[in-house]
Amino acid sequence: MNDRFLSIHGQGFVRVAAATPTASAGDVAANVQGIIDLARQGDAAAVDLIVFPELGVSSYAIDDLLLQDALLDAVEAGIGRLVEASVGLKLVLLVGAPLRRNGRLYNTALAIARGRILGVVPKSFLPNYREYYEKRWFAPGAGCVGLEIAVAGQVAPFGTDLIFAADDLPDFVFHAEICEDYWAPIPPSSRGALAGALILCNLSASNIVIGKARERDLYGASQSARACAAYVYAAAGTGESTTDLAWDGQAMIHELGTQLAASTRFDHEAGLTIADVDVGRLRQARMRFGTFNDCAEAEGHPETRFRRIGFAHTPDYADVGLRRDVARFPFVPTDPARLDEDCYEAFNIQVEGLAKRIQSTGARTLVIGVSGGLDSTHALIVAAKACDRLGRSRETILGFTMPGFATGDETKANAWALMRALGITAEELDIRPAAKQMLADLRHPFASGQPVYDVTFENVQAGLRTDYLFRLANDRHGFVIGTGDLSEMALGWCTYGVGDQMSHYAVNAGVPKTLIQFLIRWCVRSGQFDGETDRVLAAILGTEISPELVPADANGAIQSTQSRIGPYALHDFFLHYTVRYGLAPTKVAFLAWHAWRDAAAGEWPAGIPDEERHAYDLDTIKRWLEEFLRRFFQTSQFKRSAIPNGPKVSAGGSLSPRGDWRAPSDGVAMPWLDQLRSM
Repeated sequence: MNDRFLSIHGQGFVRVAAATPTASAGDVAANVQGIIDLARQGDAAAVDLIVFPELGVSSYAIDDLLLQDALLDAVEAGIGRLVEASVGLKLVLLVGAPLRRNGRLYNTALAIARGRILGVVPKSFLPNYREYYEKRWFAPGAGCVGLEIAVAGQVAPFGTDLIFAADDLPDFVFHAEICEDYWAPIPPSSRGALAGALILCNLSASNIVIGKARERDLYGASQSARACAAYVYAAAGTGESTTDLAWDGQAMIHELGTQLAASTRFDHEAGLTIADVDVGRLRQARMRFGTFNDCAEAEGHPETRFRRIGFAHTPDYADVGLRRDVARFPFVPTDPARLDEDCYEAFNIQVEGLAKRIQSTGARTLVIGVSGGLDSTHALIVAAKACDRLGRSRETILGFTMPGFATGDETKANAWALMRALGITAEELDIRPAAKQMLADLRHPFASGQPVYDVTFENVQAGLRTDYLFRLANDRHGFVIGTGDLSEMALGWCTYGVGDQMSHYAVNAGVPKTLIQFLIRWCVRSGQFDGETDRVLAAILGTEISPELVPADANGAIQSTQSRIGPYALHDFFLHYTVRYGLAPTKVAFLAWHAWRDAAAGEWPAGIPDEERHAYDLDTIKRWLEEFLRRFFQTSQFKRSAIPNGPKVSAGGSLSPRGDWRAPSDGVAMPWLDQLRSM
């Protein structure tokens, strides 16, 4: 295995921390020692960047003491101690301090690494309202560009035009702003992001009042989402003066709108809030987000107005674990409230899409093949709800069960029970006589009594079902509702020109396989249908995923989709990170390994049976990822290039050639397979 495979640095992550030191009311020596202690703790935890609170060297809530030379001299001496202590540490410190320059006092953030002050960033916007009075003490930093400052025996770049970039760790690029800058209509970090910073840092004091913690969290989420960045926020904690204010020590790390980590507020113990931010993913997100680059152009290309301060970080590419949650099911939240919300939206997207298509075509009937499996079940209940919403009789839905050579009694019974419970028009059309005739016409061995169950045998059945459905739609003035889902389209686990690939409207085409069962459960839980329908849906949820095209073997084992192509749980994981984020296969494997290697660790979405809570080792993940890459990039695109209309459902993407995914039908998979095999 490649030595870098298990390293977060080799996989495009940077480990960041938001520090919550125990503050004081102006004890500079104690403050400096607290920073050094947390810096050493962070170094031991393999942290690359630690963000400390605003004015952490001097303390924030000390008012006019900030204008005393004795205190400011102590601050500069303290910075000298921090610089000296940083020599043996393999990380960058962002610390807050009041610094004198040219007869002015500035509220600043200092970037310090390995004995060097990389640069000093002054606070742009000084609050001077309600409890804040910063203009009494500080000069604003807005407009300070291209300058230098002498501090602690070094001369360092000074200004709001600084971003910092590691020379030897790709995408480790960060920007610093200070407290109130966060609340400005155009935060300085916005231009820092447009100039290339992927990690945005805020050194904050920010006293606490009721509701402010929610506000800070909202700002961190929104700024990280808008700027396609990570946002690291560190607020002052206990120990600051409480003359008129109180402090909660809120520390947070966000990435692309999602909170990765947060501190325990009002904690009297100093600590670090740590997370690994995916800077590689952030860079790729910006490439896809054209509006981000349009904004940079509209702003006159801020990268031309920023100084990029380089530094040697010298990562050792050791295996230090992964400090972030990786969801096993990226399409299925583990939080029950969010899962309910996602299911509500997904189901109604499908219903509204189908309802509009019914209205626009003027179709008298909807034709659907009902197998008793998950996909056709879900498509049918979407159709029933669309009819309800339009005030149409459910009898205008024509459901057909079409038994073939391997149709099971259980699935057939479930199909009939569901159609009856929903009150649709139900019929049975046995395809076996027509299939036998076609196989005989083809001189297939099965026609002469030989048990040959090859692809021709399977597709004769699948094709006949679709032929009948389309001709039934012609005959009965309707259109065919497709049942194939997003996962099947990704893998090409569908027959070209057949119902899971071809229809008049592919209502499930935007829904991954792992979400289907949760949508059905949500319909039961939220009372979308009556009790009898719910009972049938519950029975269908327990059936094995199978195309039911090949008879059971001598031991009674039925044809199993997942034993042939691999677990849909893994394939949906691969699909999410490959299509939505464009991650390299080795990184997808790295994330899958962390998500799936221990079945007992982490949360599972409610509703997954214990017997399906598997762990997967790295060899298994590589095996099925290679299968996914081969199928997705090389053998299946021609099927996706010809899929019918269907609603996009998941933010994870659509595979419609008119939407999220456009690719050549004759492409090759070798670049992805070669990259995976390089592990």
